[in-house]
Amino acid sequence: MQPRTGQATQAQQRQAQQTQPQAQTEPQTQTQTGRPRDPEVDRRIALAAVAVFGEAGWAGFSVESVARQAGVGKASIYLRWQTKQQLLLSALAEHVAPVVDADTGSLRGDLVALARQLLDLYAGPSRQAALRMLLEAPMIPGLASRCDQLRQAQVKAARAMVRRGIRRGDIDPDTSVTLLLDTLCGGVIAHILSTPDHLADTVHARLDEYAEHLVGFLLGPSLGQRPS
Repeated sequence: MQPRTGQATQAQQRQAQQTQPQAQTEPQTQTQTGRPRDPEVDRRIALAAVAVFGEAGWAGFSVESVARQAGVGKASIYLRWQTKQQLLLSALAEHVAPVVDADTGSLRGDLVALARQLLDLYAGPSRQAALRMLLEAPMIPGLASRCDQLRQAQVKAARAMVRRGIRRGDIDPDTSVTLLLDTLCGGVIAHILSTPDHLADTVHARLDEYAEHLVGFLLGPSLGQRPS
C-alpha cells in the first residue's frame, strides 16, 4: 500500500509542475491577443496632453481633462500610460523637439537656422507647452531632466556653430558661446512673449525675416568678421 501512496504523490507533483507554467504565461497570452493600439488615438491623446498642459499648467493637468480634450475615455489613456506624469513626459518628448546643429557653410547661416528652430519651438503649435516647461519643470517629476536636455542641445548646437565660425575666420576666437546663445534665445523668447494676440498670425508669418534680422543685429560688423 505504501508504494502506491508514493506513486500518487509523484503524480500529483508532476501535475502541479505542468500546470504552474501555464498560470504564469496566461497574462502574456492575453496581452498578445489583445486589440492593437490605434496610432490615431495615440496622436490625439498626445496632442491633447500638450494642449492641456500649455493652457492649464501642471496644476490643471489631469487624465480626465486630457481624455475630454482628446475625445476618448480615461481607460484608453491608462492602457497606454500608468500615470499622468508618464503621459505628459511622453507627449512633450514627441511634440517639443530639441534644437539640432545645422551647418550651412557660414556662421550667419548657422545662427539663422538656430534662431529659426528656437522660433519654431516657442512660436509653433506647442509654444504654450514649451514656455510652460521653462517655468514649471522643477515642480514636475521627470520634467526637469527633459528641460535640461533641451538646454544642453541648444548649447551643444551653438558651441559647434561658433567653433566652425572661428575655424573659418567668421568670428573672433574670444567670442563667448554662452553670451551669444543667451542673447539669441532671449531675443526669441522676448519677441514671442511681447507679441499681442491680435498680431500673432502676422508675426508667425514673418518668423524667417525676424530670424535674419535678429542674427544680423547680434553679429553686426564687429562680430561678423574677425578684426584685421
